[in-house]
Amino acid sequence: MKKVISTTDAPAAIGPYSQAVQVGNMLFMSGQLGIDPATGNFVEGGVKEQSVQVFKNIHAILKAAGCSINDVVKTTVFLADMADFAAMNEVYASQFEGSFPARSAVAVKTLPKNGLVEIEVLVVKE
Repeated sequence: MKKVISTTDAPAAIGPYSQAVQVGNMLFMSGQLGIDPATGNFVEGGVKEQSVQVFKNIHAILKAAGCSINDVVKTTVFLADMADFAAMNEVYASQFEGSFPARSAVAVKTLPKNGLVEIEVLVVKE
């Protein structure tokens, strides 16, 4: 059965979608931007600061679903500029302990609200 996951500790959806949807032991999280849920605006700074906020948002949604970062099996990283990969990757690497999830990373022409980085995750809760 499909269950919508939502928390005020992460930014509200800015379109017709859910923050995350849980089906059985799998969680499908929509891409998270570097938006501060308290203000509705991007955090100040560049891709590094936005990446930190992206992971704060991811952690908040994972918590709302009863999951943790250790349950993440796949991520997709979208960057507005591939030149920002190293800065994003530094933050990304600090988020996981032990084994890393599978990952794809691509540069896109434009992200919603002109963000610099967006990350979506797929979770399998064992």
